[in-house]
Amino acid sequence: MLNHTKVELQENIITSKSQLAQVFWDGIKMSDIVAQKRTGVEFEKLPVKIHDYKAASYYDVAKFLQSYKKNNKQPVYENNSILGLSDKDGVISLEPGSQTELSLIPSDNLCDVKQYLDIYNKETAEIAENFGICWLGYGIQPVSTFDKINIIPKKRYEYMTKYLPTVAKKPLIMMRETAGIQSSFDYSSQEDAMKKFAFALKLSPIVSAMFANSPVRAGKLTKYKSNRAASWLETDNDRCGLVSEKVFTGEFSFDGYTEILLDVPMIFIERFINGKKTALKTENITFRQFLKYGWQGFAANKQDWETHLSLYFPDVRFKSYIEIRNHDNQRSSLICSVPALWKGLIYNADAMESTEALLQGFTYSDFEYLRNETPKYALDMEINGYQLKDIAKEIISVSYNSLKTYGKSEERLLEPLMENINKGLTPADIIIDKWEKEWNGNISKLVEYSVLK
Repeated sequence: MLNHTKVELQENIITSKSQLAQVFWDGIKMSDIVAQKRTGVEFEKLPVKIHDYKAASYYDVAKFLQSYKKNNKQPVYENNSILGLSDKDGVISLEPGSQTELSLIPSDNLCDVKQYLDIYNKETAEIAENFGICWLGYGIQPVSTFDKINIIPKKRYEYMTKYLPTVAKKPLIMMRETAGIQSSFDYSSQEDAMKKFAFALKLSPIVSAMFANSPVRAGKLTKYKSNRAASWLETDNDRCGLVSEKVFTGEFSFDGYTEILLDVPMIFIERFINGKKTALKTENITFRQFLKYGWQGFAANKQDWETHLSLYFPDVRFKSYIEIRNHDNQRSSLICSVPALWKGLIYNADAMESTEALLQGFTYSDFEYLRNETPKYALDMEINGYQLKDIAKEIISVSYNSLKTYGKSEERLLEPLMENINKGLTPADIIIDKWEKEWNGNISKLVEYSVLK
C-alpha cells in the first residue's frame, strides 16, 4: 500500500524549485476583481465555562458543534472527531485550544460582514449557553493557562506541540490560549503584491498596538497590554516576525519569499497510508533539504509545500492572497474595525502614499523595535521623536476618508476605534482602568464586559 501511495502522488511531485512560487503567481487576480476591494475576514473567539470562566474543553465545544451543525452546516471530521463546520458563507474550524475560527468568503462590503458576524455571535451564544459555555471577544484566555488546556484531537497540532517548545518559550501560550482577527486582500501583479506586503508589514506593529486587548492573563493584570502579541514574540523566530529586511527596501519578490520558506525547518508532511491520511514528523529538515534529497523515500509534492506555507506565521504572509494576522480579538463593536482599517488603506494608492509619508525615515530596525515593544506599551510609546498615538490617529483618519470614497458606509465601522484612539486609549487601556478602579480585580467583570452575544 505504501508503494501505491508513492505512485499516486507522482503527478503532484515537485521537480523544480521554480514550481514553488507558482502558488503566489496563481494568486494574481484580474484588475476588475481587485477593483472590487474584496476583504477576507478570519475571526477567532475564546470558549470559557460560564460557572468558573476557565477554558472550555474540546468535548464542551464538540457538543456545541454537533448542535450548531443542524443549521444547514456540513461537519468536518478527523479520525471521527468533529473539528469544524462549513457552509456557503465560510468555514468554522477549531484552533489548538478549542478556540473557534470563522473564515468567511471574501466580501466587497464589510457592513454585510458586520451584520453576518452579529447574527453569528448571537446564534452561537444561544447554542453554547446550553452547554455551559460563553464566547469572549478578548485576546487571551482570562483564567486558564496553556498547561490546563488540552489540544484538540488533530495530528497537526500534536506535532506542533512537540516541535515548537524546542525552539521558543511561549508557543503553547499562542496555540492554546489566544484568539485573534485576520484580514486578507487581493493583488493584481507581483509588483502590487510586494507594495502591499511591505506596506502591511510596516504598519503591522502599529495596528497591533491599536487593538491591544489582552492585559489580564491567569486571572491577574500583567505587564503586557497584549499578552497575545507577546506570546508571538517567543513562538518561533524561524517562522514568525517581519519576514526580511529586503521587504522594506523594495528588493523583494515571490522568489525571495520562496527562498526564505525553503530554509524554514519543516514540522510534518501528510500521506495516505493504508487508505488513511497520516501526518509524519519530518525531524526538522528544511524544505530545501526535502526538495533536494527527499525524506524516508518520500519526494516533495505540492501538498507538502502548501502545508509548509501554512506553518509559516509572520505578521503578514502570502498564500494566494495577502493575509494580515497580528490583531487581538475584540468586543463586537470593534471586530470589523480591523478589516475596515486595512481596507481603507491597502486598496487606495493615495491612502497608502499618505500613510507611507507618516513613516518616512523609519527603518527596518524601527519596525522591529515597535514589534518587540508594543505588546507591553501598545500606543504609549515614542519612536523617532513621534508619539505613536499621534501616528495612529493620522492613520485612522486616512483610512476613514478613504472608506468614504468607496460609498458603502464602511467608514462607520471605524468610528468605535476612532473614539478610543482620539482619547489616546486602546481596548487594553480601558480594561486596565476598569480593572483597577471599578472591577477591583474581579475576573467575572472582565468576562461580562468581553462576552459576545
